[in-house]
Amino acid sequence: MSLYVMKFGGSSVGDIERMKRVAKRIADKQDEGHRCVVVVSAMGDTTDDLIDQAKQLNEQPPAREMDMLMTTGEQISVALLSIALHGIGRNAVSYTGWQAGFRTDETHGRARINEIVPRRVLESLEREQIVIVAGFQGMTLDGEITTLGRGGSDTTAVALAAAIKADVCEIYTDVDGIYSTDPRIVKTARKLKEISYDEMLELANLGAAVLHPRAVEYAKRYQVKLVVRSSFNHNEGTVVKEEASMEQGVVVSGIAYDKNVARISILGVPDVPGVLAQVFGKLAAEGVDVDIIVQSGVQNGEADFSFTLALSELERAKGIIEGLHSELPYREVTSEDNLVKVSIVGAGMVSHPGVAAQMFEVISGEGVSIKMVSTSEIKVSCVIESGNLPTIIQALHTAYNLDTEEQAFVGGPKDRR
Repeated sequence: MSLYVMKFGGSSVGDIERMKRVAKRIADKQDEGHRCVVVVSAMGDTTDDLIDQAKQLNEQPPAREMDMLMTTGEQISVALLSIALHGIGRNAVSYTGWQAGFRTDETHGRARINEIVPRRVLESLEREQIVIVAGFQGMTLDGEITTLGRGGSDTTAVALAAAIKADVCEIYTDVDGIYSTDPRIVKTARKLKEISYDEMLELANLGAAVLHPRAVEYAKRYQVKLVVRSSFNHNEGTVVKEEASMEQGVVVSGIAYDKNVARISILGVPDVPGVLAQVFGKLAAEGVDVDIIVQSGVQNGEADFSFTLALSELERAKGIIEGLHSELPYREVTSEDNLVKVSIVGAGMVSHPGVAAQMFEVISGEGVSIKMVSTSEIKVSCVIESGNLPTIIQALHTAYNLDTEEQAFVGGPKDRR
């Protein structure tokens, strides 16, 4: 008897009818002879509605109280799903994240899992119950409720699968697998039968929204067999595993994009040791993540350098840099916000020269200038202006022979967690 962890996102349980369909899906899995642990997100737009209500009361609500508020969405989902399963004759039990044994650090809004003590989950499985666990949440050793941040329910599912040594962790979403690019942009995107942890991690970090990077990190670290499939049909999904077989002639596995990109340039910086450490050390201390960093040549003892970061952090980062002016006498700080990062990913790129050059040629052929470039063994990223994004994604998809004749399946609105 195999042990399955099944994760359903907000769109999959977005209303009562969808909740009933998910309950039937879980019951079918049990009828196949499997034990089931289910992780669920908040229903539909519940989380967004809660945030809106909080901000109507206070534009800057305390992080602790927001965690108290936000976790209620998942608690509603798990209770309703358990009730739905009882309604069709199944023995189910629902648990909050902390009841399921999730212990986190003290960072409200983006806590990290320190350990999982799944005693109650395992005891319920011994009683042949279907276990429903609230995603996205945990508790500190001091009893403070926390949330895991963006992608938290994916992370809950994979981490729990590792802790209880599940045979498979299935992530149910609105698309029926991992595609070569966003099927909402490219209708002929290729569904991948399998993909390696490393490729999936790159795609997730670069903007592909199907899986969260932390969930993929857990899967790779603990060798969790991960399957992404649709909650709207029964098609075979995509397996994420250690080593994926390369399809003949396919060098690039996927194309990702990130619209949440801005660039800051610091001009006229003294060319002395420690300048970069001073700037990026301060940004790191304030919790600002940076991505691509480029430094230009030195002229008259001064250098310019630029870096990208999340658009949502732009104003805060500029304020931090302006605060360094008395210690770091730069000439000027400029910024751009109408940017997007487009990336190609593929394990086959290592042994195929010219992949990056082809990407540059495709982008320039669309009349778009490349502002910054970042590379690794299995990815190339270009920062460009955002205007021609759909056209560029389609052109790259065609250039790397990823188009298929089949139409990609998209079953509902994109899950937020």
